[in-house]
Amino acid sequence: MGKAKLIIEFEGLGCVEGELYSELNPETFEALIGSLPIESTVETWGKEVYFEVPVSVGRENAKREVSIGDIAYWPDGRCLCIFFGPTPISVDEKPIAASPVNVVGRVISGLDILSRVEDGVKVKVKLASN
Repeated sequence: MGKAKLIIEFEGLGCVEGELYSELNPETFEALIGSLPIESTVETWGKEVYFEVPVSVGRENAKREVSIGDIAYWPDGRCLCIFFGPTPISVDEKPIAASPVNVVGRVISGLDILSRVEDGVKVKVKLASN
């Protein structure tokens, strides 16, 4: 199984550390790793932060119900999503994606930063240099 540590830096707010893994969605994992580093602009949807990435992969083992802290690729929008709470279509505290996403990782530190991220914030994603 492939694994990679990520640093996701939100301009002026700090960094979130994540870990990507190939286990569930290996094609998505490989495409994302191959596209790094990435710079983009954030959008938010409830307690989800998402941003466009230069990757085009279809649905692998896509699902709509995700967990807090999940990092996923959204094929319909070609975006990387980070879930930190309920979205506008959630029925409880569990995040629900707008349409099926390919989960590729988890946040391992800095999840609290996401609640301060607003639309338009610049984001940089790179591999961590252990």
